[in-house]
Amino acid sequence: MADSEFTVGQLAKLAGINVETVRYYERTGIMPQPRRKPSGYRYYTEEDLARLKFILHAKELGFTLREIRELLELRVDPETTCEDVRQQAEAKLTDIEQKIADLQRIHNALQKLAAACREKGPTGECPILEALEEEN
Repeated sequence: MADSEFTVGQLAKLAGINVETVRYYERTGIMPQPRRKPSGYRYYTEEDLARLKFILHAKELGFTLREIRELLELRVDPETTCEDVRQQAEAKLTDIEQKIADLQRIHNALQKLAAACREKGPTGECPILEALEEEN
């Protein structure tokens, strides 16, 4: 299947995304511009599909497009070691751990506010709305 060629629609379908996402990735440079046949029609290869799947999997793991671009650059740099890639992964892990802590703090605050709600009564006496109006 190394000789497979795909239209943008076929590529998007194989990757499970829409065509506009492929086009966006091309505009941002994270995906290369498609090759062209002598007729001028654009086409994509298995290599393009593999790159697109790499991008999508990295996004699922929380990497931003900037970070994915860096990973792709590390991937082709002959000077890069696994240690370089591991450092990228650890930096992302630290970032995610901070986000989890922030979300836990938000969860706890909202849980307290919801528990303070008396459910009945005017909104002017709503503890949730009052708490949101307070300055920190």
